[in-house]
Amino acid sequence: QVQLVESGGGLVQPGGSLRLSCAASGSIFSFNAMGWYRQAPGKQRVLVAVITSGGSTNYADSVKGRFTISGDNAKNTVYLQMNSLKPEDTAVYYCNSVRGIFNYWGQGTQVTVSS
Repeated sequence: QVQLVESGGGLVQPGGSLRLSCAASGSIFSFNAMGWYRQAPGKQRVLVAVITSGGSTNYADSVKGRFTISGDNAKNTVYLQMNSLKPEDTAVYYCNSVRGIFNYWGQGTQVTVSS
């Protein structure tokens, strides 16, 4: 059973920064990819950023240049550094991992960008 535990969400003013963490219950090398999704109220869950086991990254157009995804293999943790936050970044952020045909999800962490 894979467990993903997110942390680091909270309330931040526009222009501020937050770093989300996703701790996995095993080596992140064992996953084909890990990523962050977000879901705003009344909207579908969408991909924000993904990192593959080979280190390749991809980002949603809306966050390119502002968000950075990275992994720490020693800590089995994936991070999402979010800078220059905007009110439209407000959402519940979910960690996701893919291993073969299986998808795993964390419980989500709320990010609110508001003055």
